[in-house]
Amino acid sequence: MMISALKLNCATVALAVAATVLPAQAQVSDDVIRIGVMNDQSGVYSDNCGAGSVTAVKLAVEDAGGEINDKKIEVVVADDQNKPDIGTAKAQKWVEDEGVDAIVGCSASSIALAIQDIMASHKKPYLIAGTATSDLTNAKCSPMGTNWAYDTYTLPKGTVTSLLGQGLDTWYFITVDYTFGKKWQEDATRFIEAGGGKVLGSSLHPLNGNDFSSQLLQAQASGAKAIGIANSGADMANVIKQAREFGIVDAGQQLAPLGLQINQVHGIGLDATQGMILTSTVYWDQSDGTRALAKRYGEAFNGRVPNESQLSSYSAVNHYLKAVAAAGTDEGDAVMAKMREIPVNDMMLKDVPIREDGVVMRPMKTVKVKAPGDSKYPWDYYEVIGEVPAEQAWRPLSESVCPLVKK
Repeated sequence: MMISALKLNCATVALAVAATVLPAQAQVSDDVIRIGVMNDQSGVYSDNCGAGSVTAVKLAVEDAGGEINDKKIEVVVADDQNKPDIGTAKAQKWVEDEGVDAIVGCSASSIALAIQDIMASHKKPYLIAGTATSDLTNAKCSPMGTNWAYDTYTLPKGTVTSLLGQGLDTWYFITVDYTFGKKWQEDATRFIEAGGGKVLGSSLHPLNGNDFSSQLLQAQASGAKAIGIANSGADMANVIKQAREFGIVDAGQQLAPLGLQINQVHGIGLDATQGMILTSTVYWDQSDGTRALAKRYGEAFNGRVPNESQLSSYSAVNHYLKAVAAAGTDEGDAVMAKMREIPVNDMMLKDVPIREDGVVMRPMKTVKVKAPGDSKYPWDYYEVIGEVPAEQAWRPLSESVCPLVKK
């Protein structure tokens, strides 16, 4: 009897141990860890993230060995075409029918806010790497959302502070006419006024515009020392090029693009962008590690260099996959718990925590675009002139209205 009882107890213990170990293998849904990359692949913002972000994500998967616990990692891609109905429908189909476990997003603000709600309802991580609205980690924050790059708070804060320090205390804005641009102008205005400056006026323009002569003439007539450009992608490039054609910079007004990335500097050219002060998330040429990653990226993507959003996409997926490995599952709550527990470490970030509102607490760089004669090799475009600590760069929790923040 005692031997039988002992055997029964041993069997019970063995089953209990198996119950704690086996799910680590069994809880990977569909036996695949499936990551969706969603952004504009073909339109006005396609150069911001687009196929370049897909390349960065695939490099992160490669660095994870292509699998975790013998479960394959798969990357799927969607073009949201800058249309909320298309983006949200695809995200819904991904998580409900196609087994997508996490989405790396670089969509327009209206799309990203809707997708974040979808991901929250399905308890799937949403890795934001290039969408700028600060609502994603403030008023509309989510337990499933994390911001890996920048927002409409961080980018203007560094740029505005630097330019105010140079005496550029009157501003005029040229702003894209939707949530992202308006929020950007709103946050920048707050920093301008807090620093003793004044906004003299603003002009809106539709997304994907070609002729900015009206807005530029109004900015020129305002007499503002700085012209804030609150848009992105091809719109920003066109504003900067046309401003040069109008002789605005030569006449003494400073262009202040709030979200210029290195790919746009490359496309517009140093002649038109030299001397601009920018806030940058990360620079490909900042360390041996980032240079090595950029070399691999160029080999995989037609000799290109990764911009700030694309490098942030690498960091996001690299950390997500570490969390999946640590959790032993791709179940959303478990993965998010590990993502917050484990500090972010890669060639760009050192022991960086993820705050309760979803902000990845990375410092931001202040850079100055080099003159053509100062650029010594391809894509040598930035002079790093300062770094803003994360606690100063991001919205303080004391100002947050995110319901996840404990007051």
